[in-house]
Amino acid sequence: MAETYDLVVRGGEVVNHAGRGLADVGVRGGKVIAVGDLGRASAGEVFDATGLTVLPGVIDSQVHFREPGLEWKEDLQTGGRSAVLGGVTAVFEMPNTEPTTTDAEALADKLARAAGRMDCDHAFYVGGTHENARFLGELERLPGCCGIKVFMGASTGTLLVADDEGVEQVLLHVNRRAAFHSEDEYRLAERRALARTGDWTSHEEVRDAESAIRSTRRLVRLARKVGKRIHVLHVTTAQEIDFLAANKDVASVELTPQHLTLTAPEAYERLKGFAQMNPPIRGIEHQTALWRGIEMGVADVMGSDHAPHTREEKARPYPASPSGMPGVQTLVPVMLNHIANGRLTLERFVDLTSHGPNRVFGLADKGRMAEGYDADLTIVDLKARRTIRHEDMANRAGWTPFDGMEVTGWPMATIIRGRVVMREDEVVAPALGNPVRFLETLAS
Repeated sequence: MAETYDLVVRGGEVVNHAGRGLADVGVRGGKVIAVGDLGRASAGEVFDATGLTVLPGVIDSQVHFREPGLEWKEDLQTGGRSAVLGGVTAVFEMPNTEPTTTDAEALADKLARAAGRMDCDHAFYVGGTHENARFLGELERLPGCCGIKVFMGASTGTLLVADDEGVEQVLLHVNRRAAFHSEDEYRLAERRALARTGDWTSHEEVRDAESAIRSTRRLVRLARKVGKRIHVLHVTTAQEIDFLAANKDVASVELTPQHLTLTAPEAYERLKGFAQMNPPIRGIEHQTALWRGIEMGVADVMGSDHAPHTREEKARPYPASPSGMPGVQTLVPVMLNHIANGRLTLERFVDLTSHGPNRVFGLADKGRMAEGYDADLTIVDLKARRTIRHEDMANRAGWTPFDGMEVTGWPMATIIRGRVVMREDEVVAPALGNPVRFLETLAS
């Protein structure tokens, strides 16, 4: 008797742990049940993937969706919509909202706000501070928490933990892998006077490579001292790639599409404030090292660091302009374009955006296209030629640093737990996003 599935994705080129080749994907109850030749199977729904490539669902492990408190820039609904339009099935959202996500009540509030409004699956970081360090072991175990995030630089108020003692206290109290924005706040303070009014090219001078590597050396030393795991977000320098390559036993590494695609000073001269982010876009020598980090396996995951600000805010003369840019909707097409240009293999892209997050964050049922895992699929056309445009962005700020960029490769469908959520640039299902589950907190 032929098998019956809720959904069969038929005729596509599948890329997963087993390699790359033509196969069907059978889904039942929101889970992958079979990958192979399902030509004799019946299904409640068939997705014809002929000519398309079927990937495990892309996971963006660093986004700032700005809710609560900063909804004029972005909110959970518009951010989630941007994600699925870009082929992203799940996101991990950051704690620097107003109020900050630093206690159980704030985390519960975000989960409640996301319910019925976010199109993609989601989890939220809890911010580590001097004040809540002793409670982090409890907070990191709460449902819907992807881990603890610490700002060693580039933040204000209680979220800034600049000193070694503060970082050590956070690490002492966590058991999961903690994520860090690694810039040395003391050096940044010394160099703020280097900012030239209205000259965004000076942003890289204020936040120089030494600010990053100095902080990352401190961070690794403290992690080794207390025997804990760390995740270094948005690595940008050649020095860090070399250093972290020698410390992979304690440190995992995230890269962003922006730092792999844009270079200084050209990006600042062309985009001005729209190229400003922390850590900054750097010169070609650093970008070359980031690509080497991908080729040599130093990089573990890809995050967009999606962090919108309005056009009006970005138009303020430097350094009054805020740092951050949208990215969740463009992560997939920008990186597929690098694949088309021979800079990246499709298999390595899957590793950075699905298998890597599965390993680094200990995902319970995501990050692999395999039997028993959530049926999260990102379906792409590797040959589609499109132009990224401001007007197609769903983020509330309505812009992208990649406006006008012609790309080869485009997300054609987003499937989350067996439901087609996006098809051909249209969201076709109600907001059904659920909290992501993690192996280290299943019993909590």
